[in-house]
Amino acid sequence: MRLARAVQRVTGTVLGPYQSAVVRIGFSATWLLFLLREFPHRHELYGPDGPWGWDMARQLIADNHSFTVLMWSDSALWFEAVYALAVVSSALLLVGWRTRATSALFMVGVLSLQNRSVFMGDGGDNVLHLMAIYLVLTRCGHVWSLDARRRARRPEGGGSDPVGVALWAVLGLGPVAATLFQDKSGEPWIVVLLWLLWLAQGAWWLVCRFAPGQPRILLDVLANLLHNATLAVIMAEVCLIYATAGWYKIQGSRWQDGTALYYPLNLDYFSPWPAVSDLLAGASVVVMLITYGTVIVQVAFPFTLFNRRVKNVLLAVMIMEHAGIAVLLGLPAFSLAMITADAVFLPTVFLLWLEGRARHVGGRLRSRRTVEREERGPGPDAPAPRTLVG
Repeated sequence: MRLARAVQRVTGTVLGPYQSAVVRIGFSATWLLFLLREFPHRHELYGPDGPWGWDMARQLIADNHSFTVLMWSDSALWFEAVYALAVVSSALLLVGWRTRATSALFMVGVLSLQNRSVFMGDGGDNVLHLMAIYLVLTRCGHVWSLDARRRARRPEGGGSDPVGVALWAVLGLGPVAATLFQDKSGEPWIVVLLWLLWLAQGAWWLVCRFAPGQPRILLDVLANLLHNATLAVIMAEVCLIYATAGWYKIQGSRWQDGTALYYPLNLDYFSPWPAVSDLLAGASVVVMLITYGTVIVQVAFPFTLFNRRVKNVLLAVMIMEHAGIAVLLGLPAFSLAMITADAVFLPTVFLLWLEGRARHVGGRLRSRRTVEREERGPGPDAPAPRTLVG
């Protein structure tokens, strides 16, 4: 009976819908904020004015076969179009509009820009790189999205959805172009993945439209299995990141004597607040506690998953640690990426509480605006009340 219930739950429900929504919102917001912050420097980072020129990038990609559409052309107009696509897809994925399509565009934007200048990133870029691929395989728009609002207002399969059909037809040009430029695109499996996503979305619409019975149930089961398996992979990936980071720190001497934190605090590159960095670097006891505490938390976290209370405590500690890294070391993108990765382990009760608080605050704001409009009364251009004679 337990096995049957477990199979029913894995195949019949979307596990962790709120956690996957947080991952979607967090990583799309991280990438969007990074692109907007670096917008004035985009040509130096990923474009034609960067130290890593187009010819050097082409030689490296020919060797490591990394996927990027920026190798299709070296024109400035093509670069601007790809950068704009990355910004727009991040914003649309953030609000959850057509997440099946925008998650694929988000993945293309992330891989294209990062693989174009692979030496410009840090550890946070590696996490974002992986999660952009994983998000494509999840049902991350099940809650907290415009897709969820649209499904609530109109049952799935209850309309022709001309916007979705038009979007699907336009996005079909992507796999076609990737196939034509296969020798310049890099990894062939990304091209295959784009074709599979496009064909699967078309099959999904056809089944929902013309065969809403057993075929529709079968597609839901397959989608749930893929989502739940990918969510498990994301959790395993986060545990692997912390486990390897912690055990490698144990093997090194810098984390044993505290210099791993002390040295960055004395570098201008990692000191957005020099006075605070100098104050912290001068407190040897605090440096020791942070250094050893970081190693202990990272090594212990994968084992705390068997105890929910201990896991939640260490999760809060790690989130605060990454928030401190963002402020003290000036690494907001890296910290936000890691906090988002940590959020996959947040308890559902806490996320539901956040949703309730957000709804409460939103309801109060709407009621306040309604009261203010009623107190102001009708405007001067408002039509006068009509009577029987005019």
